[in-house]
Amino acid sequence: MIGSRPRRRLLTIAHSYSVGVNRRLAHELACTGEWDVTAVAPARFHGDFGWHVVTDEPGERCKVIPVPAYFTRPVHLMLYGKKLFELLRKPWDLVHCWEEPYIAAAGQVAARTPARVPLVFATFQNIDKQYPPPFSWVERRTLDRADGLVAFGRTTLEVMINRGFPRRRACVIPPGVDTRRFAPDPEARERIRARLRWSDDVPVVGYLGRLVPEKGLKLLAQALDRQTIPWRALIVGSGPLEADLRSWARSHGDRVAIETSVRHDDVPEWLNAMDLLAAPSQTTTKWREQFGRMLIEAFACGVPVIASDSGEIPYVVEDAGLLVAEKNVTAWTAALDRVLRDDGLRRDLSSRGRQRALSTYDWPIVAREHTRFFQQLIEGAKPGRARIA
Repeated sequence: MIGSRPRRRLLTIAHSYSVGVNRRLAHELACTGEWDVTAVAPARFHGDFGWHVVTDEPGERCKVIPVPAYFTRPVHLMLYGKKLFELLRKPWDLVHCWEEPYIAAAGQVAARTPARVPLVFATFQNIDKQYPPPFSWVERRTLDRADGLVAFGRTTLEVMINRGFPRRRACVIPPGVDTRRFAPDPEARERIRARLRWSDDVPVVGYLGRLVPEKGLKLLAQALDRQTIPWRALIVGSGPLEADLRSWARSHGDRVAIETSVRHDDVPEWLNAMDLLAAPSQTTTKWREQFGRMLIEAFACGVPVIASDSGEIPYVVEDAGLLVAEKNVTAWTAALDRVLRDDGLRRDLSSRGRQRALSTYDWPIVAREHTRFFQQLIEGAKPGRARIA
């Protein structure tokens, strides 16, 4: 009980909840003491790297219910079964669905949630795509049913407003980061560097994420090739560009390391081995950076950030890092040179990034933003008063 008010009942649904770390929002909402939170996830889900099976996380405060799901690859064809429909008939105060509004599962949730229950969807989509039928029909019916919309960035909000969703019922709330797990760790820094046999003080330029063309890795390689002072490079991730990157790395001997099998639990220590994180994302006709989780993880670890101005990145970074024109290799060369040469600038960026992670992206803060928005929907207030991140 909060005062005389009983805790409200929240049902939150997402295919990503099949991985425990992705249920952090549900956990933090339960930790506020204002919600009894039930998180629904596919019992088995085929992601990019194989099958995920739902397991409980130690200390998890939300209740987790695995349900059958079908056609999970590709995810936009995924369908839930009758167990979810039975759950939706229970007396919830609000239903939250973290599925893109155009996918089949989102359409199911929109159709099966009772009209009396406020329904909120969440989306990362920041390009105004025209989906073919039946996905365009699903999206239209889903958004017509939605009482609220969480946009994970300002560029996403702009797209959804352009698609006709009422601004007063939408709110920007960013994803969060665990600032205790992702934190400065000098011991981890030394441990990873010893593993890589890097015993000198040559600054390390890092990258974390998918190894795909739109992430700008070829531009980063060109900018590094142009440097006139010593550097090392640590690339953490996997994807189709791995062979090209390894070919490039061979020309630089042991000063480039490519790690393709780092588990998510180990990401903080690998970030700590970096002197700066480069995020040279490149906008294409079909994609622009939707958020950049690696940015806030680097901030939390106190790693200075240099990032392109693609998509949502300028709003994520603001003054906590350096922004560089996304397709300008000369500007990237100069920015890297500046940060590699200037220890004081790296310390300043490290401090600003860590503070931004603590003040804006820490999970309890993100959970409170969701709570405020949900309460406004339940109580009939105008969601437009919620903070724009």
